[in-house]
Amino acid sequence: MILVRADRAIVDGAQRPAAVLVDGETITAVLDRDVVVDGAQEVVLAADEVLLPGLVDTHVHVNEPGRTEWEGFATATRAAAAGGVTTIIDMPLNSLPPTIDVPSLEIKRRAADGQCHVDVGFWGGAVPGNEDRMRSLHDAGVFGVKCFLIDSGVPEFPPLLDPRPALAEIARFGGLMIAHAENGALVTDAKGPRYADFVASRPTAEEDSAIALLLAAARETGARVHVVHLSSAAALPMLAAARAEGVAVSVETCPHYLTLTAEEVPDGDTRFKCCPPVRGAGNQDALWQGLADGTIDMVVSDHSPCTPELKRLDPADPLCGDFGEAWGGIASLQLGLPVIWTAARRRGHSLVEVVRWMAQAPADLVGLRRKGRIAAGHDADLTVLAPEQTFTVGALHHRNPLTPYSGRELHGVVRSTWLRGREVREEPRGALLAREDEV
Repeated sequence: MILVRADRAIVDGAQRPAAVLVDGETITAVLDRDVVVDGAQEVVLAADEVLLPGLVDTHVHVNEPGRTEWEGFATATRAAAAGGVTTIIDMPLNSLPPTIDVPSLEIKRRAADGQCHVDVGFWGGAVPGNEDRMRSLHDAGVFGVKCFLIDSGVPEFPPLLDPRPALAEIARFGGLMIAHAENGALVTDAKGPRYADFVASRPTAEEDSAIALLLAAARETGARVHVVHLSSAAALPMLAAARAEGVAVSVETCPHYLTLTAEEVPDGDTRFKCCPPVRGAGNQDALWQGLADGTIDMVVSDHSPCTPELKRLDPADPLCGDFGEAWGGIASLQLGLPVIWTAARRRGHSLVEVVRWMAQAPADLVGLRRKGRIAAGHDADLTVLAPEQTFTVGALHHRNPLTPYSGRELHGVVRSTWLRGREVREEPRGALLAREDEV
């Protein structure tokens, strides 16, 4: 047994002193800070450290197999652990093959097996014509299926321009659809280095109209839906109204939308490109308000890296990238916790809230009842954070560590991460997770 003593721990929605008793892989009790437990090996946190549950990131593009030069299970999960994340759920694209049926899911699992430093689960994919495979994917343990309402950027994962047939099928077995909600009919072509042109090419209306389509389809079918990477704060009122009327909808946003602004993006610096785009400062303020009032449920990374070549950056002139040609995606898996904590503390939010957004709510979304909390019966997934210590973003464990956060000073140093009762080190101990049926 191990007894972890902390002057500050996030337990039961509060920060307080605690001693966490771990037996094997499981938390068996959360006790008073100074309790004596005979025979237990003690780990005592420093006075400047806080004990958090391991974070759960339900939006990660690992890309292996097929595009492992972009990212892979070994590098992604090592980065996750370094950032205090103990569970990730892998997206069904941009791997080859995409995870759109059970055979492709098994290929993905074989690729991940033995490489993972944290626990890993998988999303399935919803594409035109695979409605008859969704139930088998669900039964095989995926946590839900993802669709795009716009061109995904890769030809093997086409969009669902009408999500109703897939949602009707999902409603039959109580599954979950997560949706990239943008309306391609309202997106215009943008080329060149000017970031303002790129943002103008994807106005909030294109995101809002796609979310409206998704909500209408959810009302019609009764299916459970989740909006990924919300960037448009203009959609918040309709999302709140839909939830109030009983539509089963949840919402996530990402660190880049909460911490980066269009006004600060240098022209040509395509490390900042993502879809939907990082918008203006006023929009960002409204997203934080949506997070504070509960309209937005959670914060996850949407870690979507690629090779430097696909970012269209010129090594001789890094600020002449083409926002129209560059791959859209921001690498941030290792940095999500300090990025959000740095911004949250400045806005008056607490670590308790950060844990709710980045551990509890994502675990609840996918039904991982043993993850996301420091509580008896839960996996002993723990993060030791020094919240007041600062660092400058430099070397990262991502395979391609191109990130808009390079060189930034952030608050919150992850000093250690524990996966199921043992500190994460060189040995890959991560398990491959499957959805847990309700009991």
